[in-house]
Parts: sequence; C-alpha cells; structure tokens
Amino acid sequence: MEQFTIQIQDLKWAFFLLSLPLWTDFLYSHKFGKKIRNQGVGSKTPIFSKLHKDKAGTPNMGGVLIWVTVAAVTILLNWSRSGTWLPLFVLVATGAIGLLDDYLNARGIGPSGGGLSFWQKLVLYTFIAAVGAWWFAFKLDWIIRPIHIPGVGDWAIGYWYIPLFIVVMVWSAFAANQTDGLDGLYGGVALSMYGAFMIIALFAGSTAGSTALAGFCASIVGALLAFLWFNINPARFFMGDTGSMSLGMTIAVIAFLTNSVVVLPIIGFILVVESLSTVVQIFSKKFRQGKKVFLVAPIHHHFEAKGWPETKVTMRFWIVSAASAAFGLAIALIGRG
Repeated sequence: MEQFTIQIQDLKWAFFLLSLPLWTDFLYSHKFGKKIRNQGVGSKTPIFSKLHKDKAGTPNMGGVLIWVTVAAVTILLNWSRSGTWLPLFVLVATGAIGLLDDYLNARGIGPSGGGLSFWQKLVLYTFIAAVGAWWFAFKLDWIIRPIHIPGVGDWAIGYWYIPLFIVVMVWSAFAANQTDGLDGLYGGVALSMYGAFMIIALFAGSTAGSTALAGFCASIVGALLAFLWFNINPARFFMGDTGSMSLGMTIAVIAFLTNSVVVLPIIGFILVVESLSTVVQIFSKKFRQGKKVFLVAPIHHHFEAKGWPETKVTMRFWIVSAASAAFGLAIALIGRG
C-alpha cells in the first residue's frame, strides 16, 4: 500500500507539471485573459494604472489545476472521510465559484464587466461556509468539543462554533483574494501556511482523521510548488479567484479541524495585514474627508507605489509569512505531542 501511495504521488507531480503548460496554452488560445481593473482602495491614482497595465491579458484560471489535482489525489488515495471530505468539499465548491467568476471576468460579463460583484460573492461564499459549519458542528460532532487555546487550556463554546466558523471562513477567503495581487505572492504565502498546518495535523493525534488531513495539506503544498514554478514573476498565468478563494477558505477549515483556529491569525499574519490595510483605507477615506493612509490598498500595492520592485515586495512578504508561520506553529504545538 505504501508503494502504491508513493507511485500515486509521483504520478500527481508528473501530471501537474505536464498539464500546466497545456492548460496555459488553452487559456491563451481561447483568450481567457484577466481584465485589469482599478483594484484596491485608492487604485484610481495615475501611479497605480502604470503598475500592472502590462499584466492585462494574462490567463487568470491557473488555480483550477491546484484544486482539481488535489481532489483527484485525495479521492484516489481514499483518505479518511472525517479528515478530508469537509476540506475537499470546501476546496472544490469555492474553486468552482471562483472559476465562474474568472470566466465572467475574462469575457467582460458582470455588473461592472469584471465578473461577480462583491455582494454576489459574499452571498455565495457565506452559503458554502454555512454548509461547512453545519457539517463541522453536527456531522463531525465538534459542537460538543472544546476549543483549544495554546498555553491556556480548552474552552467549551458549544453553538458559538457555527458563527465563528462562518466568519473565519469568509474572512479567510476574501483576505486570501486580497493578498493575491502580485506574481507569486499568495502562492508563497499559502505555501508557508499549509506547510505549518500539515505539521500541526501530524501532532493532532486526538483529532479524527488528523493523519489524512496532514496528507491533504501535503498534497496542496506539492501542488503549490508546481504552480509557483509558472507563477513567479513574470507570471505565465494568475491563480485567479478559483485558486485564491478556494485555498483561503480551505485553510480556515483545516485550522478548525486541527483545533488550532486560535493561531490562524498568527500563521496567516500576512492575510491579516492585507485585509486590515484595506479596512483602514476605506474608513480613512470615509471619515477623514477622502484622506488615505496608504497610497494604494491592500498594502502590497502601497509598497509598489512607493517604488519597490514587484519581486522585492513578493520576496519580503514571503519571508514575513514564513517567519509568522513558524512562530504560529511553535505556539500551536504547546501542550501537544
């Protein structure tokens, strides 16, 4: 069985690396290029329009291969239902919605000609989060389990799991989408996060399906490594909503299943900073007569606007992400093992 598993993993990497160029050629030939809009708060400044104008037309559905490959491997390996079926459902469901959004964006369809509106996406992803919350609380019986706070202890929260699950999932999805604004940026950040939760899952011995969940995380790590080979600057294609939203929501599910959601903001520190920078910018413009805190939000665009090369922003965010993931991992493992 072990030899069979290794062979399946080898076939997965071979399939991924071979299919990426084929998928890219398909996207280029069918003109599934991204429409570059004035994204972000403060993005209508002249400097922003100069930053990414050369990215227009780059294919925007590269992330589909991540969740399709991971789903295929997970099903082939028949991993534990309690360990992988819920995150797999979330990964595929959100990936499918993101794929639709990317398709509409490429075709110029939607309220503003750029895919689904924010409110449409909010409703759809909240619905998936609600289904996931029901599954988590009742089918997996987490409603009766306490939430773990490293170094403090376990606290019973009962039905509060449901709203907490929904809010964290939706926040994580949109924060990931905000972070996915530069070549390779979110791919590298997600790599650190999934790597940390893979190790946490291995130590979560009391959690049902933890070993299978660690394998699930490992498959995403491998898929991200293959994806980044083609996504680093200059990107051959973008991850798109089909990749960022699905990976963002799924990491939240994994945090709950490993009973380590308390450290998710630490492991995902970059996501917190990116989302907060946008919120701060919005409130500043609204309540300070249009004054901005950042040149452009989210914050990675602010550093670009200040003159940092795109690759410099990406690499430094990767370093911060790796450090925060390691710190969060160390905290999460307190009292485990």
